[in-house]
Amino acid sequence: MAVANSEQQASGSERFAVQRAGEQGLLCNEDVVALPMNIGYRGPTACAAAGITYRQLDYWARTRLVEPSVWPEDTCGAALYSFRDVLILKVVKRLLDTGISLQQIRTAVEHLRHRGTSDLAEITLMSDGVSVYECTSPGDVADLMREGKAVFGIALGHVWRELESSLREFPGERLAGTRPPEPPHDDELTRRRRHRKTG
Repeated sequence: MAVANSEQQASGSERFAVQRAGEQGLLCNEDVVALPMNIGYRGPTACAAAGITYRQLDYWARTRLVEPSVWPEDTCGAALYSFRDVLILKVVKRLLDTGISLQQIRTAVEHLRHRGTSDLAEITLMSDGVSVYECTSPGDVADLMREGKAVFGIALGHVWRELESSLREFPGERLAGTRPPEPPHDDELTRRRRHRKTG
């Protein structure tokens, strides 16, 4: 009977932790749809959308924390920031604002870098102010909250939604390789081939 009671208490504790996480916006069950992935953003736009200064952007790029990862159609131009890059910039800013060390942030970013873009929307980053933990389910969040390892959290799905809204107001540029295919060049060889088919 004591075992059953302890199991019930644990189950009730987990439900309460999940409920608290939901109330705090630490869980994101919304479907998110990114802006077109064939668009890139210049530095000033990435700064405005992520809420950071150009000095921060430049420093993070030079130290390879978050670098622009895509190129415009005019490949002679400077590299651009993708939607994913800007999302990570915004997450870095929030982690810094809560006092997380740059070393821990770098570890978190490196981990996020290996996740698919669509996977990012399902992740909640939790922290106790020292370490950063990745949660991909309500149970993960509840466990950390019960253990007292979670002082705050960032649901990347919510950050994604914010970016969807703000980036619509900023200009983007088409990325290399996304230009619609041009019609085939009408040279002498093409004309002869067409004449054979219709003749």
